[in-house]
Amino acid sequence: MMVTMTERIDQDRAISPAQKTEDKNLDGLLRPQYLSQFIGQRKLRTNLRILFEAAKGREESLDHILFHGPPGLGKTTLAHVVANEMLVNIRTTSGPAIERAGDLAAILTNLRAGDILFIDEVHRLGRAVEEILYPAMEDFALDIVVGKGPGAKNVRLRLPRFTVVGATTRLALLTAPLRSRFGAMYRMDFYDDESIQTIVVRGAGILDVPIEADGAAEISKRSRGTPRVALRLLRRVRDYAQVRGDGRITRQSAIEALLLLEIDELGLDDLDRQVLLSIIEKFDGGPVGLDTIGASISEESDTIMDVVEPYLLQLGFLERTARGRMATAHAYRHLGVEQKTDGEGDEQARLFD
Repeated sequence: MMVTMTERIDQDRAISPAQKTEDKNLDGLLRPQYLSQFIGQRKLRTNLRILFEAAKGREESLDHILFHGPPGLGKTTLAHVVANEMLVNIRTTSGPAIERAGDLAAILTNLRAGDILFIDEVHRLGRAVEEILYPAMEDFALDIVVGKGPGAKNVRLRLPRFTVVGATTRLALLTAPLRSRFGAMYRMDFYDDESIQTIVVRGAGILDVPIEADGAAEISKRSRGTPRVALRLLRRVRDYAQVRGDGRITRQSAIEALLLLEIDELGLDDLDRQVLLSIIEKFDGGPVGLDTIGASISEESDTIMDVVEPYLLQLGFLERTARGRMATAHAYRHLGVEQKTDGEGDEQARLFD
């Protein structure tokens, strides 16, 4: 699968929520296996527990489930939790991996009653593949065409009752017919600091790393409310504590390690700060277009829009206007830059007239 420049830059950042190879290698070790081990997302856990108990009480398979929300929040983890709680097998695939209708047909015909089919990035399924999936989800049937021309026949194969669990970071890109076939849809939100801190402490215990509460708190507040980022930062701080300290993660060792990674107390890295400082120092706080910002720091505008902008908007550091992006007062304060008054801005504008 081809990786775009934007995806490559995102994966290179320590605070990126995108999954890296090192994350995959440790997923099995750090991933919660049951709902009782899953931390955060309290309302979602309550709804899932009711869903599980109701399905078990009726001795039925689960309704099709869709998890949506930003990357790194545990959608894949929850899909495996669903399978473990229901004591069934899970078959994992992704939208880009299913290129032809025949690929999906091969997967569906190998499912057994009650099995989970987890489709990551479900919004990236092709149209022809979706057409096969519709009757499979709704009628548990697979329609295939045998032969060609006038002699072609449509054959319907019965499928066992199974459950599709979909995950997407782009709910708006999911087609309406496919979205309507999911009986349960749950949005995953960013985690609060307390939940992230608990996840960091749990991860440190699994990795057998001594950690102090202040050290866990320091990592959690820089993790952008994302468990995947928190656990990645935990591993980097662990390395620093092992090489430069006694192996114990303290507040001081966490601060020093994260400073080396150029991650500040709000989780901003060097690319985030470059974007904000460009708007503030080169364009008087904006408004300025994405292409202009990108040219000023030698980055693609798509990278800024997809990789940098979402978190800055979430923090309230950036404002979108019809004329372009503007840095807010919060951004000025965080960067320690004095914001010009309206009068100063007007005077500067007159100098260029």
